[in-house]
Amino acid sequence: MSDRLAARDLRLLPIAAAVWATAGAAVAAPHASPVLAAGSVGLALVALAVAVLRTGASRSGLAALCAVAFAAMTAAAGQVAMAAPERAAAAGLPVDGGRTVTVEATVVGKIEPRGRGWAFDAVTDSVRIGGSGRTLTVPIVVRLSGHPDDVQIGATIVLAGTAERAEPARREVLVVTAHDDVQVSQPAVGVFDVAASLRSLLLHVVDGLPDPGAQLIPGLAVGDTSLVTAQLDEAMKTSSLSHLTAVSGANCALVAAAAFGAGALIRLPRAGRIALSAVALGGFVLLVTPEPSVVRAAAMSGIAMIAVLIGRRAVGVSVLGTAIIVCLIADPWLSVSLGFALSAAATAALLLLAPLLAHGLTRWMPEPIALALAVPAAAQLACGPLLILVAPAVPAYGIVANLLAGPAAPAATVLGLLACLCAGVPVMAHGLAALAWVPAAWIAATASTIADLPHATVPWWEGLPGVAALTVCSGAIVVAVTLRRGPLRATAVLLLAAVAGVILAVGPILTGLERWRTPGSWSIVACDVGQGDAILLRDAGHIALIDTGPDPERLTRCLDRFGVDRVDVLILTHFDADHRGGLTAVRGRVGLLLHGPVPDADAAGALAAAARDGALLKEAAAGDSGPLGDAVWEVLWPRADAAGFEGNDASIVIDIRGGRIPTTILLGDLSATPQLVLSPRVRPPYEVVKVAHHGSADQAPALYARIRAPLALFTVGENTYGHPRQETLDLLTGLGARVLRTDRSGALAVWRDGDAMQLWRERGVDGAR
Repeated sequence: MSDRLAARDLRLLPIAAAVWATAGAAVAAPHASPVLAAGSVGLALVALAVAVLRTGASRSGLAALCAVAFAAMTAAAGQVAMAAPERAAAAGLPVDGGRTVTVEATVVGKIEPRGRGWAFDAVTDSVRIGGSGRTLTVPIVVRLSGHPDDVQIGATIVLAGTAERAEPARREVLVVTAHDDVQVSQPAVGVFDVAASLRSLLLHVVDGLPDPGAQLIPGLAVGDTSLVTAQLDEAMKTSSLSHLTAVSGANCALVAAAAFGAGALIRLPRAGRIALSAVALGGFVLLVTPEPSVVRAAAMSGIAMIAVLIGRRAVGVSVLGTAIIVCLIADPWLSVSLGFALSAAATAALLLLAPLLAHGLTRWMPEPIALALAVPAAAQLACGPLLILVAPAVPAYGIVANLLAGPAAPAATVLGLLACLCAGVPVMAHGLAALAWVPAAWIAATASTIADLPHATVPWWEGLPGVAALTVCSGAIVVAVTLRRGPLRATAVLLLAAVAGVILAVGPILTGLERWRTPGSWSIVACDVGQGDAILLRDAGHIALIDTGPDPERLTRCLDRFGVDRVDVLILTHFDADHRGGLTAVRGRVGLLLHGPVPDADAAGALAAAARDGALLKEAAAGDSGPLGDAVWEVLWPRADAAGFEGNDASIVIDIRGGRIPTTILLGDLSATPQLVLSPRVRPPYEVVKVAHHGSADQAPALYARIRAPLALFTVGENTYGHPRQETLDLLTGLGARVLRTDRSGALAVWRDGDAMQLWRERGVDGAR
């Protein structure tokens, strides 16, 4: 009976998988979505006809399930088809060439750090280019150099900037980079204003509590990670604890259960208790903002409440399957959301995998310990392969970190949420926040301690091969733990032993081979750190590093490969995450740290940490210079008299020449306007130019014509901005430059051999196309 019931519980998972695949195919190829929808309608009608004919109980039941699946697939593909014409019209707008775009939009997502500063999601009301305006309702991403304090979810905004088309599978159609501050034409009102005020008040309530625990309280309570510094964020990721600051099913279940219990205390009928829970859940979703994981969790809670209302048993797996189907029908673009996939995978692992692991582990340990270990192990096994797409590394101590920090999370979450709700009563709010600080500080200390352990992460293969390899290894672990004997278990154990041997023995050998094939006479290295900058310069044994890229692990691999133990001069051109996110990789190894304007407290905290580790800090200005061996570097930008430039446009520009280094100019992330102002100050001829802003379209051809370097370096990785833009590639090749891209060639090394320049590529070919 139990086996038959378990099978019934699993029936919706294949349907959810089919709807997910259909939604993913539709958003990846929106022009084909009408065909997908029409085909699914036909199949649904056929399956429904078979079910009605009742040719047998089992066949009829299977046909009914197929009809449900095809109907849901039709709905998901139909959503994409209905949105396709307007999205295509927005994608067809003439935004190329850095043209100014004026957008009126409604803010629908929270402001958070993303790549090049701060960003939020919005839905357009109208778009104007030049003298032509058009009413369009499409999702966009707005990017800013600084944090806009007055922009909240529900507000109507107006901004001017440049726009780039997003990839077809992305939810947003355009990525708009604002030139100036965003203007709020209609502030958030009603529940949106209340939620924004509560979130803002919570930040004020925790202000004054000791860091780093205080930084985590808003994240644990309402998913607001704006206070979390780059160092703490990296430690949380390395220790596999970053999920604690993402609102999940546990948070939603807690809120709904508390409201249900309150309804019972005041003797409301069942329908009244469920209505109260639904209102509380809706308010909580508005408070924490509807991120993908929140949407999934709220959908599951809502479906469970409906089951209780109609007197049905809410089985976890069935609720999960139904929630996935409903979410994908309502928003097919969730099918390509990594956050949604991680949330669904973690929930499925807790429901299906954790009990199996706990049962298997009882062979070696007491049941309570097995249960405690099975929960984080199941989540890590399920989510690990997906996280390879974010960073190709496996947290070595993630399970241990979750065992230590996990029990503290519920207390910090509940107390932090109560502090947020009581923010209007300062005495209560501060007292609750102080109590929440204790478990939050424990979590932060656990993350920092685990992250500082030797070999805290294990390097892994990148991309889809890495995902496939870790999926196989995760499956092998499950087989080895859950099965007692047999050839399948023996095969799994042998596979895991082989992988461990590769990591422990072959890894160092491959590292040695990499160093052996790496040129020893390099003068310039463009590290392959993904979508970001990290440039090494060397002369007479002295090392300069220009930016650190977004990821400490990738920067560490580059430094190790090229034998860099100490950085004499570190230049942070500006403080976007893709230029300083890897700063912890050079902790305690920096002499002089030259930096641009400090935009916020997070950047100031990163500099203070570097100073504590022994770096000498200096804010750069045009005219600053210094030696690097026999070469001399000079700051060309920012100029003291160039007021009004900030963010990317205040990037440090470096000219370096002399010694054995080819004469080089590194343009940071400057856009066309400051490039034109800079142009008279450059000192050609140059041999190498690091192209500005990963090769975006916002370039000044006159500057590159003046530089006219024969070698153009594009530091770029996988991205959704279309970098490097084809018009920028054409500009450089048209000037006779040889184009080299880190996304095509991996790490790049350049040096002078007599009068000739030599070039080494990690892989691949030149990248003019």
